[in-house]
Parts: sequence; structure tokens; C-alpha cells
Amino acid sequence: MVNKINLQKQTYEVPGSRKPGQTGIYRNAQRTELVESFSPKVKTLYNIFQHGYQISKDRPCLGRRSINAAGKAGPYVWETYRQVNQHILNFGSGLMNLINHTLGDSRTAGIPIGIWAVNRPEWFITEMTCAAYSLYTVALYDTLGPNVVEFVVNHSELEVVVCSGDHIPDLLKLKEKLPNLKAIISMDSIDDGAIPVPGSVSKSSIIKAWADEKKVLLTDMATLEAAGKKNRRSINLPQPDDMACLMYTSGTTGTPKKFVLTAIFLEGRHVNHRNLVSAISGSYYNLGGTPNDIGISFLPLAHIYAQITDNLSIAFGSRIGYFAGDMVTLVEDIQELKPTVMAAVPRLLNRVYAKIAASTINAPGMVGALARRGVAAKLENLENQKGYTHPFWDRLLFNKVKQALGGNMRVMVTGSAPIGKDIMQFLRVALCCDIREGYGATETSAATACHYEGEYKAGHLGAPFVNNEIMLMDVAEMNYLSTDPQPRGEICVRGPSIFKGYYKEEEKTREAIDEDGWFHSGDIGVIDERGCLVIIDRKKNIFKLAQGEYIAPEKIEISLVAILVPDPETLPAFVAAKAPKIAKQNLSYAELCKNPEVIQLVLAQLTKVGKKAGLHGFELAKAIHLETEPFSMENDLLTPTFKVKRPQAKKYYEAQIAAMYEAINDQPQKAKL
Repeated sequence: MVNKINLQKQTYEVPGSRKPGQTGIYRNAQRTELVESFSPKVKTLYNIFQHGYQISKDRPCLGRRSINAAGKAGPYVWETYRQVNQHILNFGSGLMNLINHTLGDSRTAGIPIGIWAVNRPEWFITEMTCAAYSLYTVALYDTLGPNVVEFVVNHSELEVVVCSGDHIPDLLKLKEKLPNLKAIISMDSIDDGAIPVPGSVSKSSIIKAWADEKKVLLTDMATLEAAGKKNRRSINLPQPDDMACLMYTSGTTGTPKKFVLTAIFLEGRHVNHRNLVSAISGSYYNLGGTPNDIGISFLPLAHIYAQITDNLSIAFGSRIGYFAGDMVTLVEDIQELKPTVMAAVPRLLNRVYAKIAASTINAPGMVGALARRGVAAKLENLENQKGYTHPFWDRLLFNKVKQALGGNMRVMVTGSAPIGKDIMQFLRVALCCDIREGYGATETSAATACHYEGEYKAGHLGAPFVNNEIMLMDVAEMNYLSTDPQPRGEICVRGPSIFKGYYKEEEKTREAIDEDGWFHSGDIGVIDERGCLVIIDRKKNIFKLAQGEYIAPEKIEISLVAILVPDPETLPAFVAAKAPKIAKQNLSYAELCKNPEVIQLVLAQLTKVGKKAGLHGFELAKAIHLETEPFSMENDLLTPTFKVKRPQAKKYYEAQIAAMYEAINDQPQKAKL
């Protein structure tokens, strides 16, 4: 049953579903029956591609930035759905022939294939090849280091890895620790094309000789495609319950059995085709799309959130443009591609907000005053459910502002971590774009809940996707009860998108999925007056302060002290507005971050914003350290899904944290002098 969207009643409670200790079962109010697929013909991941192919055979499918002779990125170049389909069939045939004949493996299904690369067309082609021939993928994180690669390759029993050329040496260096590894397939040509010079050896000859020495078969995708074209194999579609991918999610605490790696743990999630298809279908009904849409792929495809959003584009016969591989130039890629849809994370949107705010509402003089009036008018319109566009202010200001993301953005989804309400609302009106916040986990195939089209509020997660249902279970020890005026409890999720379990971890699987099929997320949620899901806490993730108060770190991202990385462009503008005398000194960014007066100005602003957001006194930072180096995967302070690694950050900034606490402890003594 399909109902008209009613933003005042977003969830549907299944009649008679309440039980002691839990709420009733909540479903999407627009479609009250769970949806497993958007089409009876779509049951596997390759069916998703086939559906898009039937819509857009000769339309563009996958694109990448062209590179000129000087190495500079140029316009996007595209391959059509028909061409991509040929790549899949040729590569699949070549891959199966290599496995069965060259490697002597008689299996024709259920074989893991590793993928190690940043997002690029070959990543998608490899994924679809596996889906078409009943293989499954194991994604290797691109920046987590050799220890993690070693663990994943061995734990998943990988024999074949498809990777970008730069990772061939990484795998060969590890070969003694990877007893199962038999073949490496390079996405890039392993023939460097150099004309042999007497007495010299080409780079390709060296890498091939190294692979021979390690007893690893080394080839490339182009070679296998050419061989597969000559000796075609029929596709071998999997069943919906067959494994589609084994996803290793990084975290910051704990250690799986037989694997110890300082402050990092990985667990393989068994995700099948039914899981992925249902999650993509939930997104299909929530977000919509057309063959004319353009999506940009930059979130790591080793994360299920990125895989769902990219395959959603394919389901509509849309095109996917891949970023050039460098997050530093991502905005340039976006402006060149001019996407209409985008999956994002708060860390990126916060940077976009900072840059736009600096040139609009925080700008000096008439420009800032005009922008503040325009934003206020548009926010009032948004609150009154009149949308995120405005005939006057857009023409005057915001049609230019939205060019920051190419100018054609139709809808964005942000997930993976919470985003500030004020930032969400500002970006909606500044970018003239429908921005929705979603919620999910690898265990729920990324798609648990999301805003509806036309949402005008922020600070919540909307309603369940149509592919799953949710229920809140009492957490009595934390005083979260289903009998509260607004029901509260641990968020439990059930439906065809729930993963099959942790790979080789049956006990942990039983802990996560109960006998009724509910996945226990560990997040504490509440259903608000409009039927929207709001996360308010994390189960068993609280700590007690010295004064006896309890606090949840997820609520505020920081505790009593904070390490902050100011935006290099925003900080000077902020100082110019708040402390003109300091600004006249023309201090560098690094010098501003060390200036005691600047630090106090930032702390005062942080406190002001925190109080406005309703934080208690014990939830406000009492001291801060301004850092110039951003948190990143390279310095091991961020996970591949852009979450802060708390234990690593604590160790990294041990001296600075100690100094801040010492300063806090000295304050009362100084006050008495």
C-alpha cells in the first residue's frame, strides 16, 4: 500500500505489535509493507546493472577525468552501458578461465575476489563481474596499512586480488605472510610501453620478475578481457541468498579472535544479494532518480554506504563520474562533473559550509549583511514548508553560491555520522538543494532510515526505509523505556537488508541478531512527535566525570577538552571580525593557532554555540588546542568512513591533552592569587 507523504506522521505502527519491554514495530508510513525489490526481475546485484542497461544501453554509464600530456585533469570521458557490459562479460570470462585453467581451481562459484584501489570504473566492473559469475568481493581499505591488508587477505582466504598498479609492490612485499595469494590482476597495464634500450631493464620487466620470484601470477585486466573475448563463458548468476560481498569494517576498540592490531579491529560482515537489492530498493523509493541524473563516486567503495549509492544510480540508468582519486581536488572534480545527486558525509559538508559561510554570512560589510538577510528569509520559508528555493534571493545571491557544487545538485544524502542541525539547514537554503540525513550500518546494508522528500526540519533521521522495520527495546539500566511519553530504547532493525552475520564469528552473530531476526544496533533512539527517529545516546558507551555526572561522547564529539582543526580560510576571517588588532599583525595560519588570545576567542565561540544547542555545563569544553594538521586516514586519526579514532587520537595528542587538563586545574589557584 502506497500512501501520500505526510511529514507530520512519518512512521506506521503495526497494529498489535507492542510487547512488554519494547515498542510496537514501526514501518515507513508511505509504504507499510516491507519491500524486498523494486522489480520482480531484480534479485541480485547483476540484475541491478541489467535493469539500468535496459534503460540506458547507449547512454553514458561510467566516467573518469581525462589527463592531458602535462598530467593535468581535464573533462570527463565516458563509456556507455553497452561498453561496460562488454567489459563485464569479457573480464568475467577471462577471470573464470584463469581460475579454472591457469590456477587449476575447479570451483565455478563462491570464490572470494579481493579489490584494492580507490574508486574508479574498474572497481565497479570487478564488482559486477563477480556478481555475474557467482563470485563475491572482498574490499581492501586503501590506506589502513600492511597489517590490515595481511589480516583481511588471510582471514577471507583470498587467492586472487584485483588492484590498482600502485598496490602490486605492496602485495608482493607481503607475499611471505599471504600463503593463499596466487594471482594479482592489475587494473592498470603492467606493460609500461617503454622502448627497450640496450643494457637497461624496463619497470614492467622488474615487477614481472619480482612476481615470478614470489610465485605469484601477475596479469592485468586488459589482458584477461582480450582472452575472455576470445573464449566466452556464460554468465552464472547467483541466488539471492548467496554472498555478494564480505565487508571488513574498521573500528576503534576490541580485537577479534586471533588478531591483535593496536587500537584497530576488523570484522567481516557477510552481505548477500538479497541484502543489497533490498537496501538499494529502499533507497530507490526514497530518493528517486532518472537516466539523466549524474552521481559522483568518491566515498570509499570498501564501505557499504558508497556501494549502495553508486548502485542506486545504476538502477535508474544514470551515470557515475569518479573523482580523480585525490580528496584535495574533489571540489574541482565536482565542479567539472556538475552532479545532480551525491552521497556525502558530515566532515565534507562541514568544510563546504565553512567555505560558503566565510564568503556569505560571515563576510564583512554589505556582502555579509545582505547574505544574512537572504539566509534568514530562506530559512523562514523552509520552516514554513515552502521549500529551499526563493525567487528573489536565489536570483540575487544563491544561484551563484550553489555553483560551489557544480550548480545542478538535485539531492544529497549525508550519513555515516551526525551533522549539525544549523549546518544542515544552512546548506539546504544556500545550495538550493534537497539534503537528507540517513542512518544505517554495514549490518543493515547502510539503509535503515532517512528523511522524506520535502523534509524541512533537521536533527532527526526520518522514517525507516521501506526495506526494513524498527523497534525500540527498553534499556532499563540507562532509564530508556518504551513506556516513556515519547518511546525510547535501543534501536533494533529487521528486514531483508539485515546482513547474514559476522564471518567466522558465530557467537558474535548470535549476540547481534536475536532469534526473532532483530539486529541490535547499540544506538539509543526515540520516536518524536512526528514519528521521526532520533538518536540520543549509545548503549554502554558512557563514562563518569570526576564530579559524578555521566556523559556520552557521541552526543558532543568532545568531552571536557578538545582538539580542533580550524579551517585555514575561515580562521583568519574569524579573527579579523573578532580581534582586528591581531589580524593587523598578518600572522600565518600556524601562528594564529598558537596565539593564546585566538585560542580563547575560538573557545568562547565554541561555548556560545554549545549553549545555543542546549548542552549542559559539564558537556562544554573547558580548554582547547588548535591543531594545524587535519585528522586523516594518513595520520591514523580517521577510519575510512571518516570517523575519529578516539584511542589513537588520545595517544597522538597525549601531551596536549595533559597540558590542557593542567591549565584547567591551575585556573582556580590563579583566581585566588
